[in-house]
Amino acid sequence: MKTITSRDNPLYKELKLLATSSQARRKAGRTLLDGTHLCQSYLECIGMPPICIVSENSLTHAEVAEIVERCEAARVTCISLPEPMYQAVSQVEHGIGLLFVIETPQAAMPEKLSGSAVLLDNLQDPGNLGSILRSAAAAGIESVFCSKGTALAWSPKVLRAGMGAHFLLRINENVDLASLVRSATIPVLATSSHAEQRIYDVNLARPVAWLFGHEGQGVSDELLGLATSRVSIPHLGQVESLNVAASAAVCFFEQVRQRVVG
Repeated sequence: MKTITSRDNPLYKELKLLATSSQARRKAGRTLLDGTHLCQSYLECIGMPPICIVSENSLTHAEVAEIVERCEAARVTCISLPEPMYQAVSQVEHGIGLLFVIETPQAAMPEKLSGSAVLLDNLQDPGNLGSILRSAAAAGIESVFCSKGTALAWSPKVLRAGMGAHFLLRINENVDLASLVRSATIPVLATSSHAEQRIYDVNLARPVAWLFGHEGQGVSDELLGLATSRVSIPHLGQVESLNVAASAAVCFFEQVRQRVVG
């Protein structure tokens, strides 16, 4: 294992850019996995990373030592950083010091929308996006399509919120959702608090595409007009609507319920 102690080291400078700049991540085609859970999930679902970064203080941690040993056995580049330098690239407070540098996965864009999927229109909050990805993976949905205005799916914040769900999904970004919806051979269901049709009254024991929108403005009028149906989630409390991540989870698991019961 190599130890880097200079902040002027080219690799260290690259790490800092990947940690702080979405533009740098896009340009490099790389991103960071921060923490043992994400790194372990990557090893189980994808394989070995190009680079493993560890803080000197965490080398005595059994789980970290085991992961580093596996990486070294596979000839992965493993780098040790002094704690202050490591903390400058990690965004996890009081975490165990382990980072993977990975190539950002690129999913192939399908010709038609034909399998269960999630379409995200201008979703802004990284936490909401990560939560939706996590719920989608848990519900057995495999494909996610994000519009140009949606938060970057492979940013460190979304990755942490997704808790490893990214590695179980095919994620496409900067997608023209209108063209995708027009190509659909399955129903496209847009959630709207004003819709009269409830999710419980829709046949979800089949592939469908769920369409969710901006936290405040919802799905755009153009996409609402293209959707097969608009559906609502009934609720009894005196609130106008649910958080978009909560709405998505309710929809996904009503679909799971119908499949299991059916």
